[in-house]
Amino acid sequence: MFLYIVIILAVLIAAILGYAASRPNTFRHERSIHINASPSKIYPLITDFHHWAGWSPWEKLDPAMKKTYSGSAGGKGAVYEWEGNNKVGSGRMEITDAHEPSKVVIDLQFLKPFKAHNTAEFLIHSKGDSADVTWAMYGKSMFMMKVMGLFMDMEKMIGKDFETGLANMKAVAEA
Repeated sequence: MFLYIVIILAVLIAAILGYAASRPNTFRHERSIHINASPSKIYPLITDFHHWAGWSPWEKLDPAMKKTYSGSAGGKGAVYEWEGNNKVGSGRMEITDAHEPSKVVIDLQFLKPFKAHNTAEFLIHSKGDSADVTWAMYGKSMFMMKVMGLFMDMEKMIGKDFETGLANMKAVAEA
């Protein structure tokens, strides 16, 4: 009887791992919002990492988070590193491409609680005196992330944070 249970468990684990391996090798999560402010008012909120404290959903999760700014003051070459509690972990962001006032690309490296290397992208589409802002994150799906994705809805989880951040950005830009 014990042997049958072990065999069933082994087959079940193999099936889960096999299914996870068949999942896509890349991911993309994004959310958008309409902001009643000009792109020229929104753009600096993204390209100057000092402004992220006013709208980033993760900044409020650890008020004691250690932050380091380096590189250029804003735009391409600006660097932001953080080290915080288990809710925010630690990592590094660097703006690698910036086209004022419509696009910002960020190299995003998570160090803790798990290592990951992704790209974040902000697109600002002018609508006269207002703008549609899209926040996206994309990258490679490592095997462990594929397995986790079978049990957790990463799209929903990350999307919720993006929605909160964009709503915060809207409040700051429209104030």
